[in-house]
Amino acid sequence: MKSNNRKHVISLLVSNKPGVLIRVSLVFARRGYNIDSLVVSEETDPRFSRMTITATGDKAILDLIIEQLNKLVDVISAKDYTDVDTIERELSILKIDCVPEKRADIFPLVEVFKGKIVDIGAETITFEVSGPSERMEAVKTTFAPYGIRESVRTGKVLMIRGDETTTGF
Repeated sequence: MKSNNRKHVISLLVSNKPGVLIRVSLVFARRGYNIDSLVVSEETDPRFSRMTITATGDKAILDLIIEQLNKLVDVISAKDYTDVDTIERELSILKIDCVPEKRADIFPLVEVFKGKIVDIGAETITFEVSGPSERMEAVKTTFAPYGIRESVRTGKVLMIRGDETTTGF
């Protein structure tokens, strides 16, 4: 039996009020849909926030979730942008093991990924990289042999390409 599970990217425009996040996450939980990443930020109008949710599951269930989300009082709009032409980015900050003798090896690799070194310790280098999810995975794979001491990743944010706004208004 073939699984219909795949990653979906959902963008919501919501009222910037306490409790909205829990109500949104409960809709996913009730349907047994796990949230892989969630990013929330204030919109240009401070009365609203944008939520970008990445979740893995069945499209039919996701369609029901989006229908339920759009019925919540504090949700202005919820839409699945999985198959829409969007600009998507994540940010990763990695701290890798790196004694001074190895820095000459590491600096060019950070540049290949268009990264920026943000801290150098006695035996570590910390750098940031942004880009699509695939780049974040490639960074992790490339630097794993050096020893990743710590890693933080934001989760996906997106914006629709062209003149149309992602929120639809």
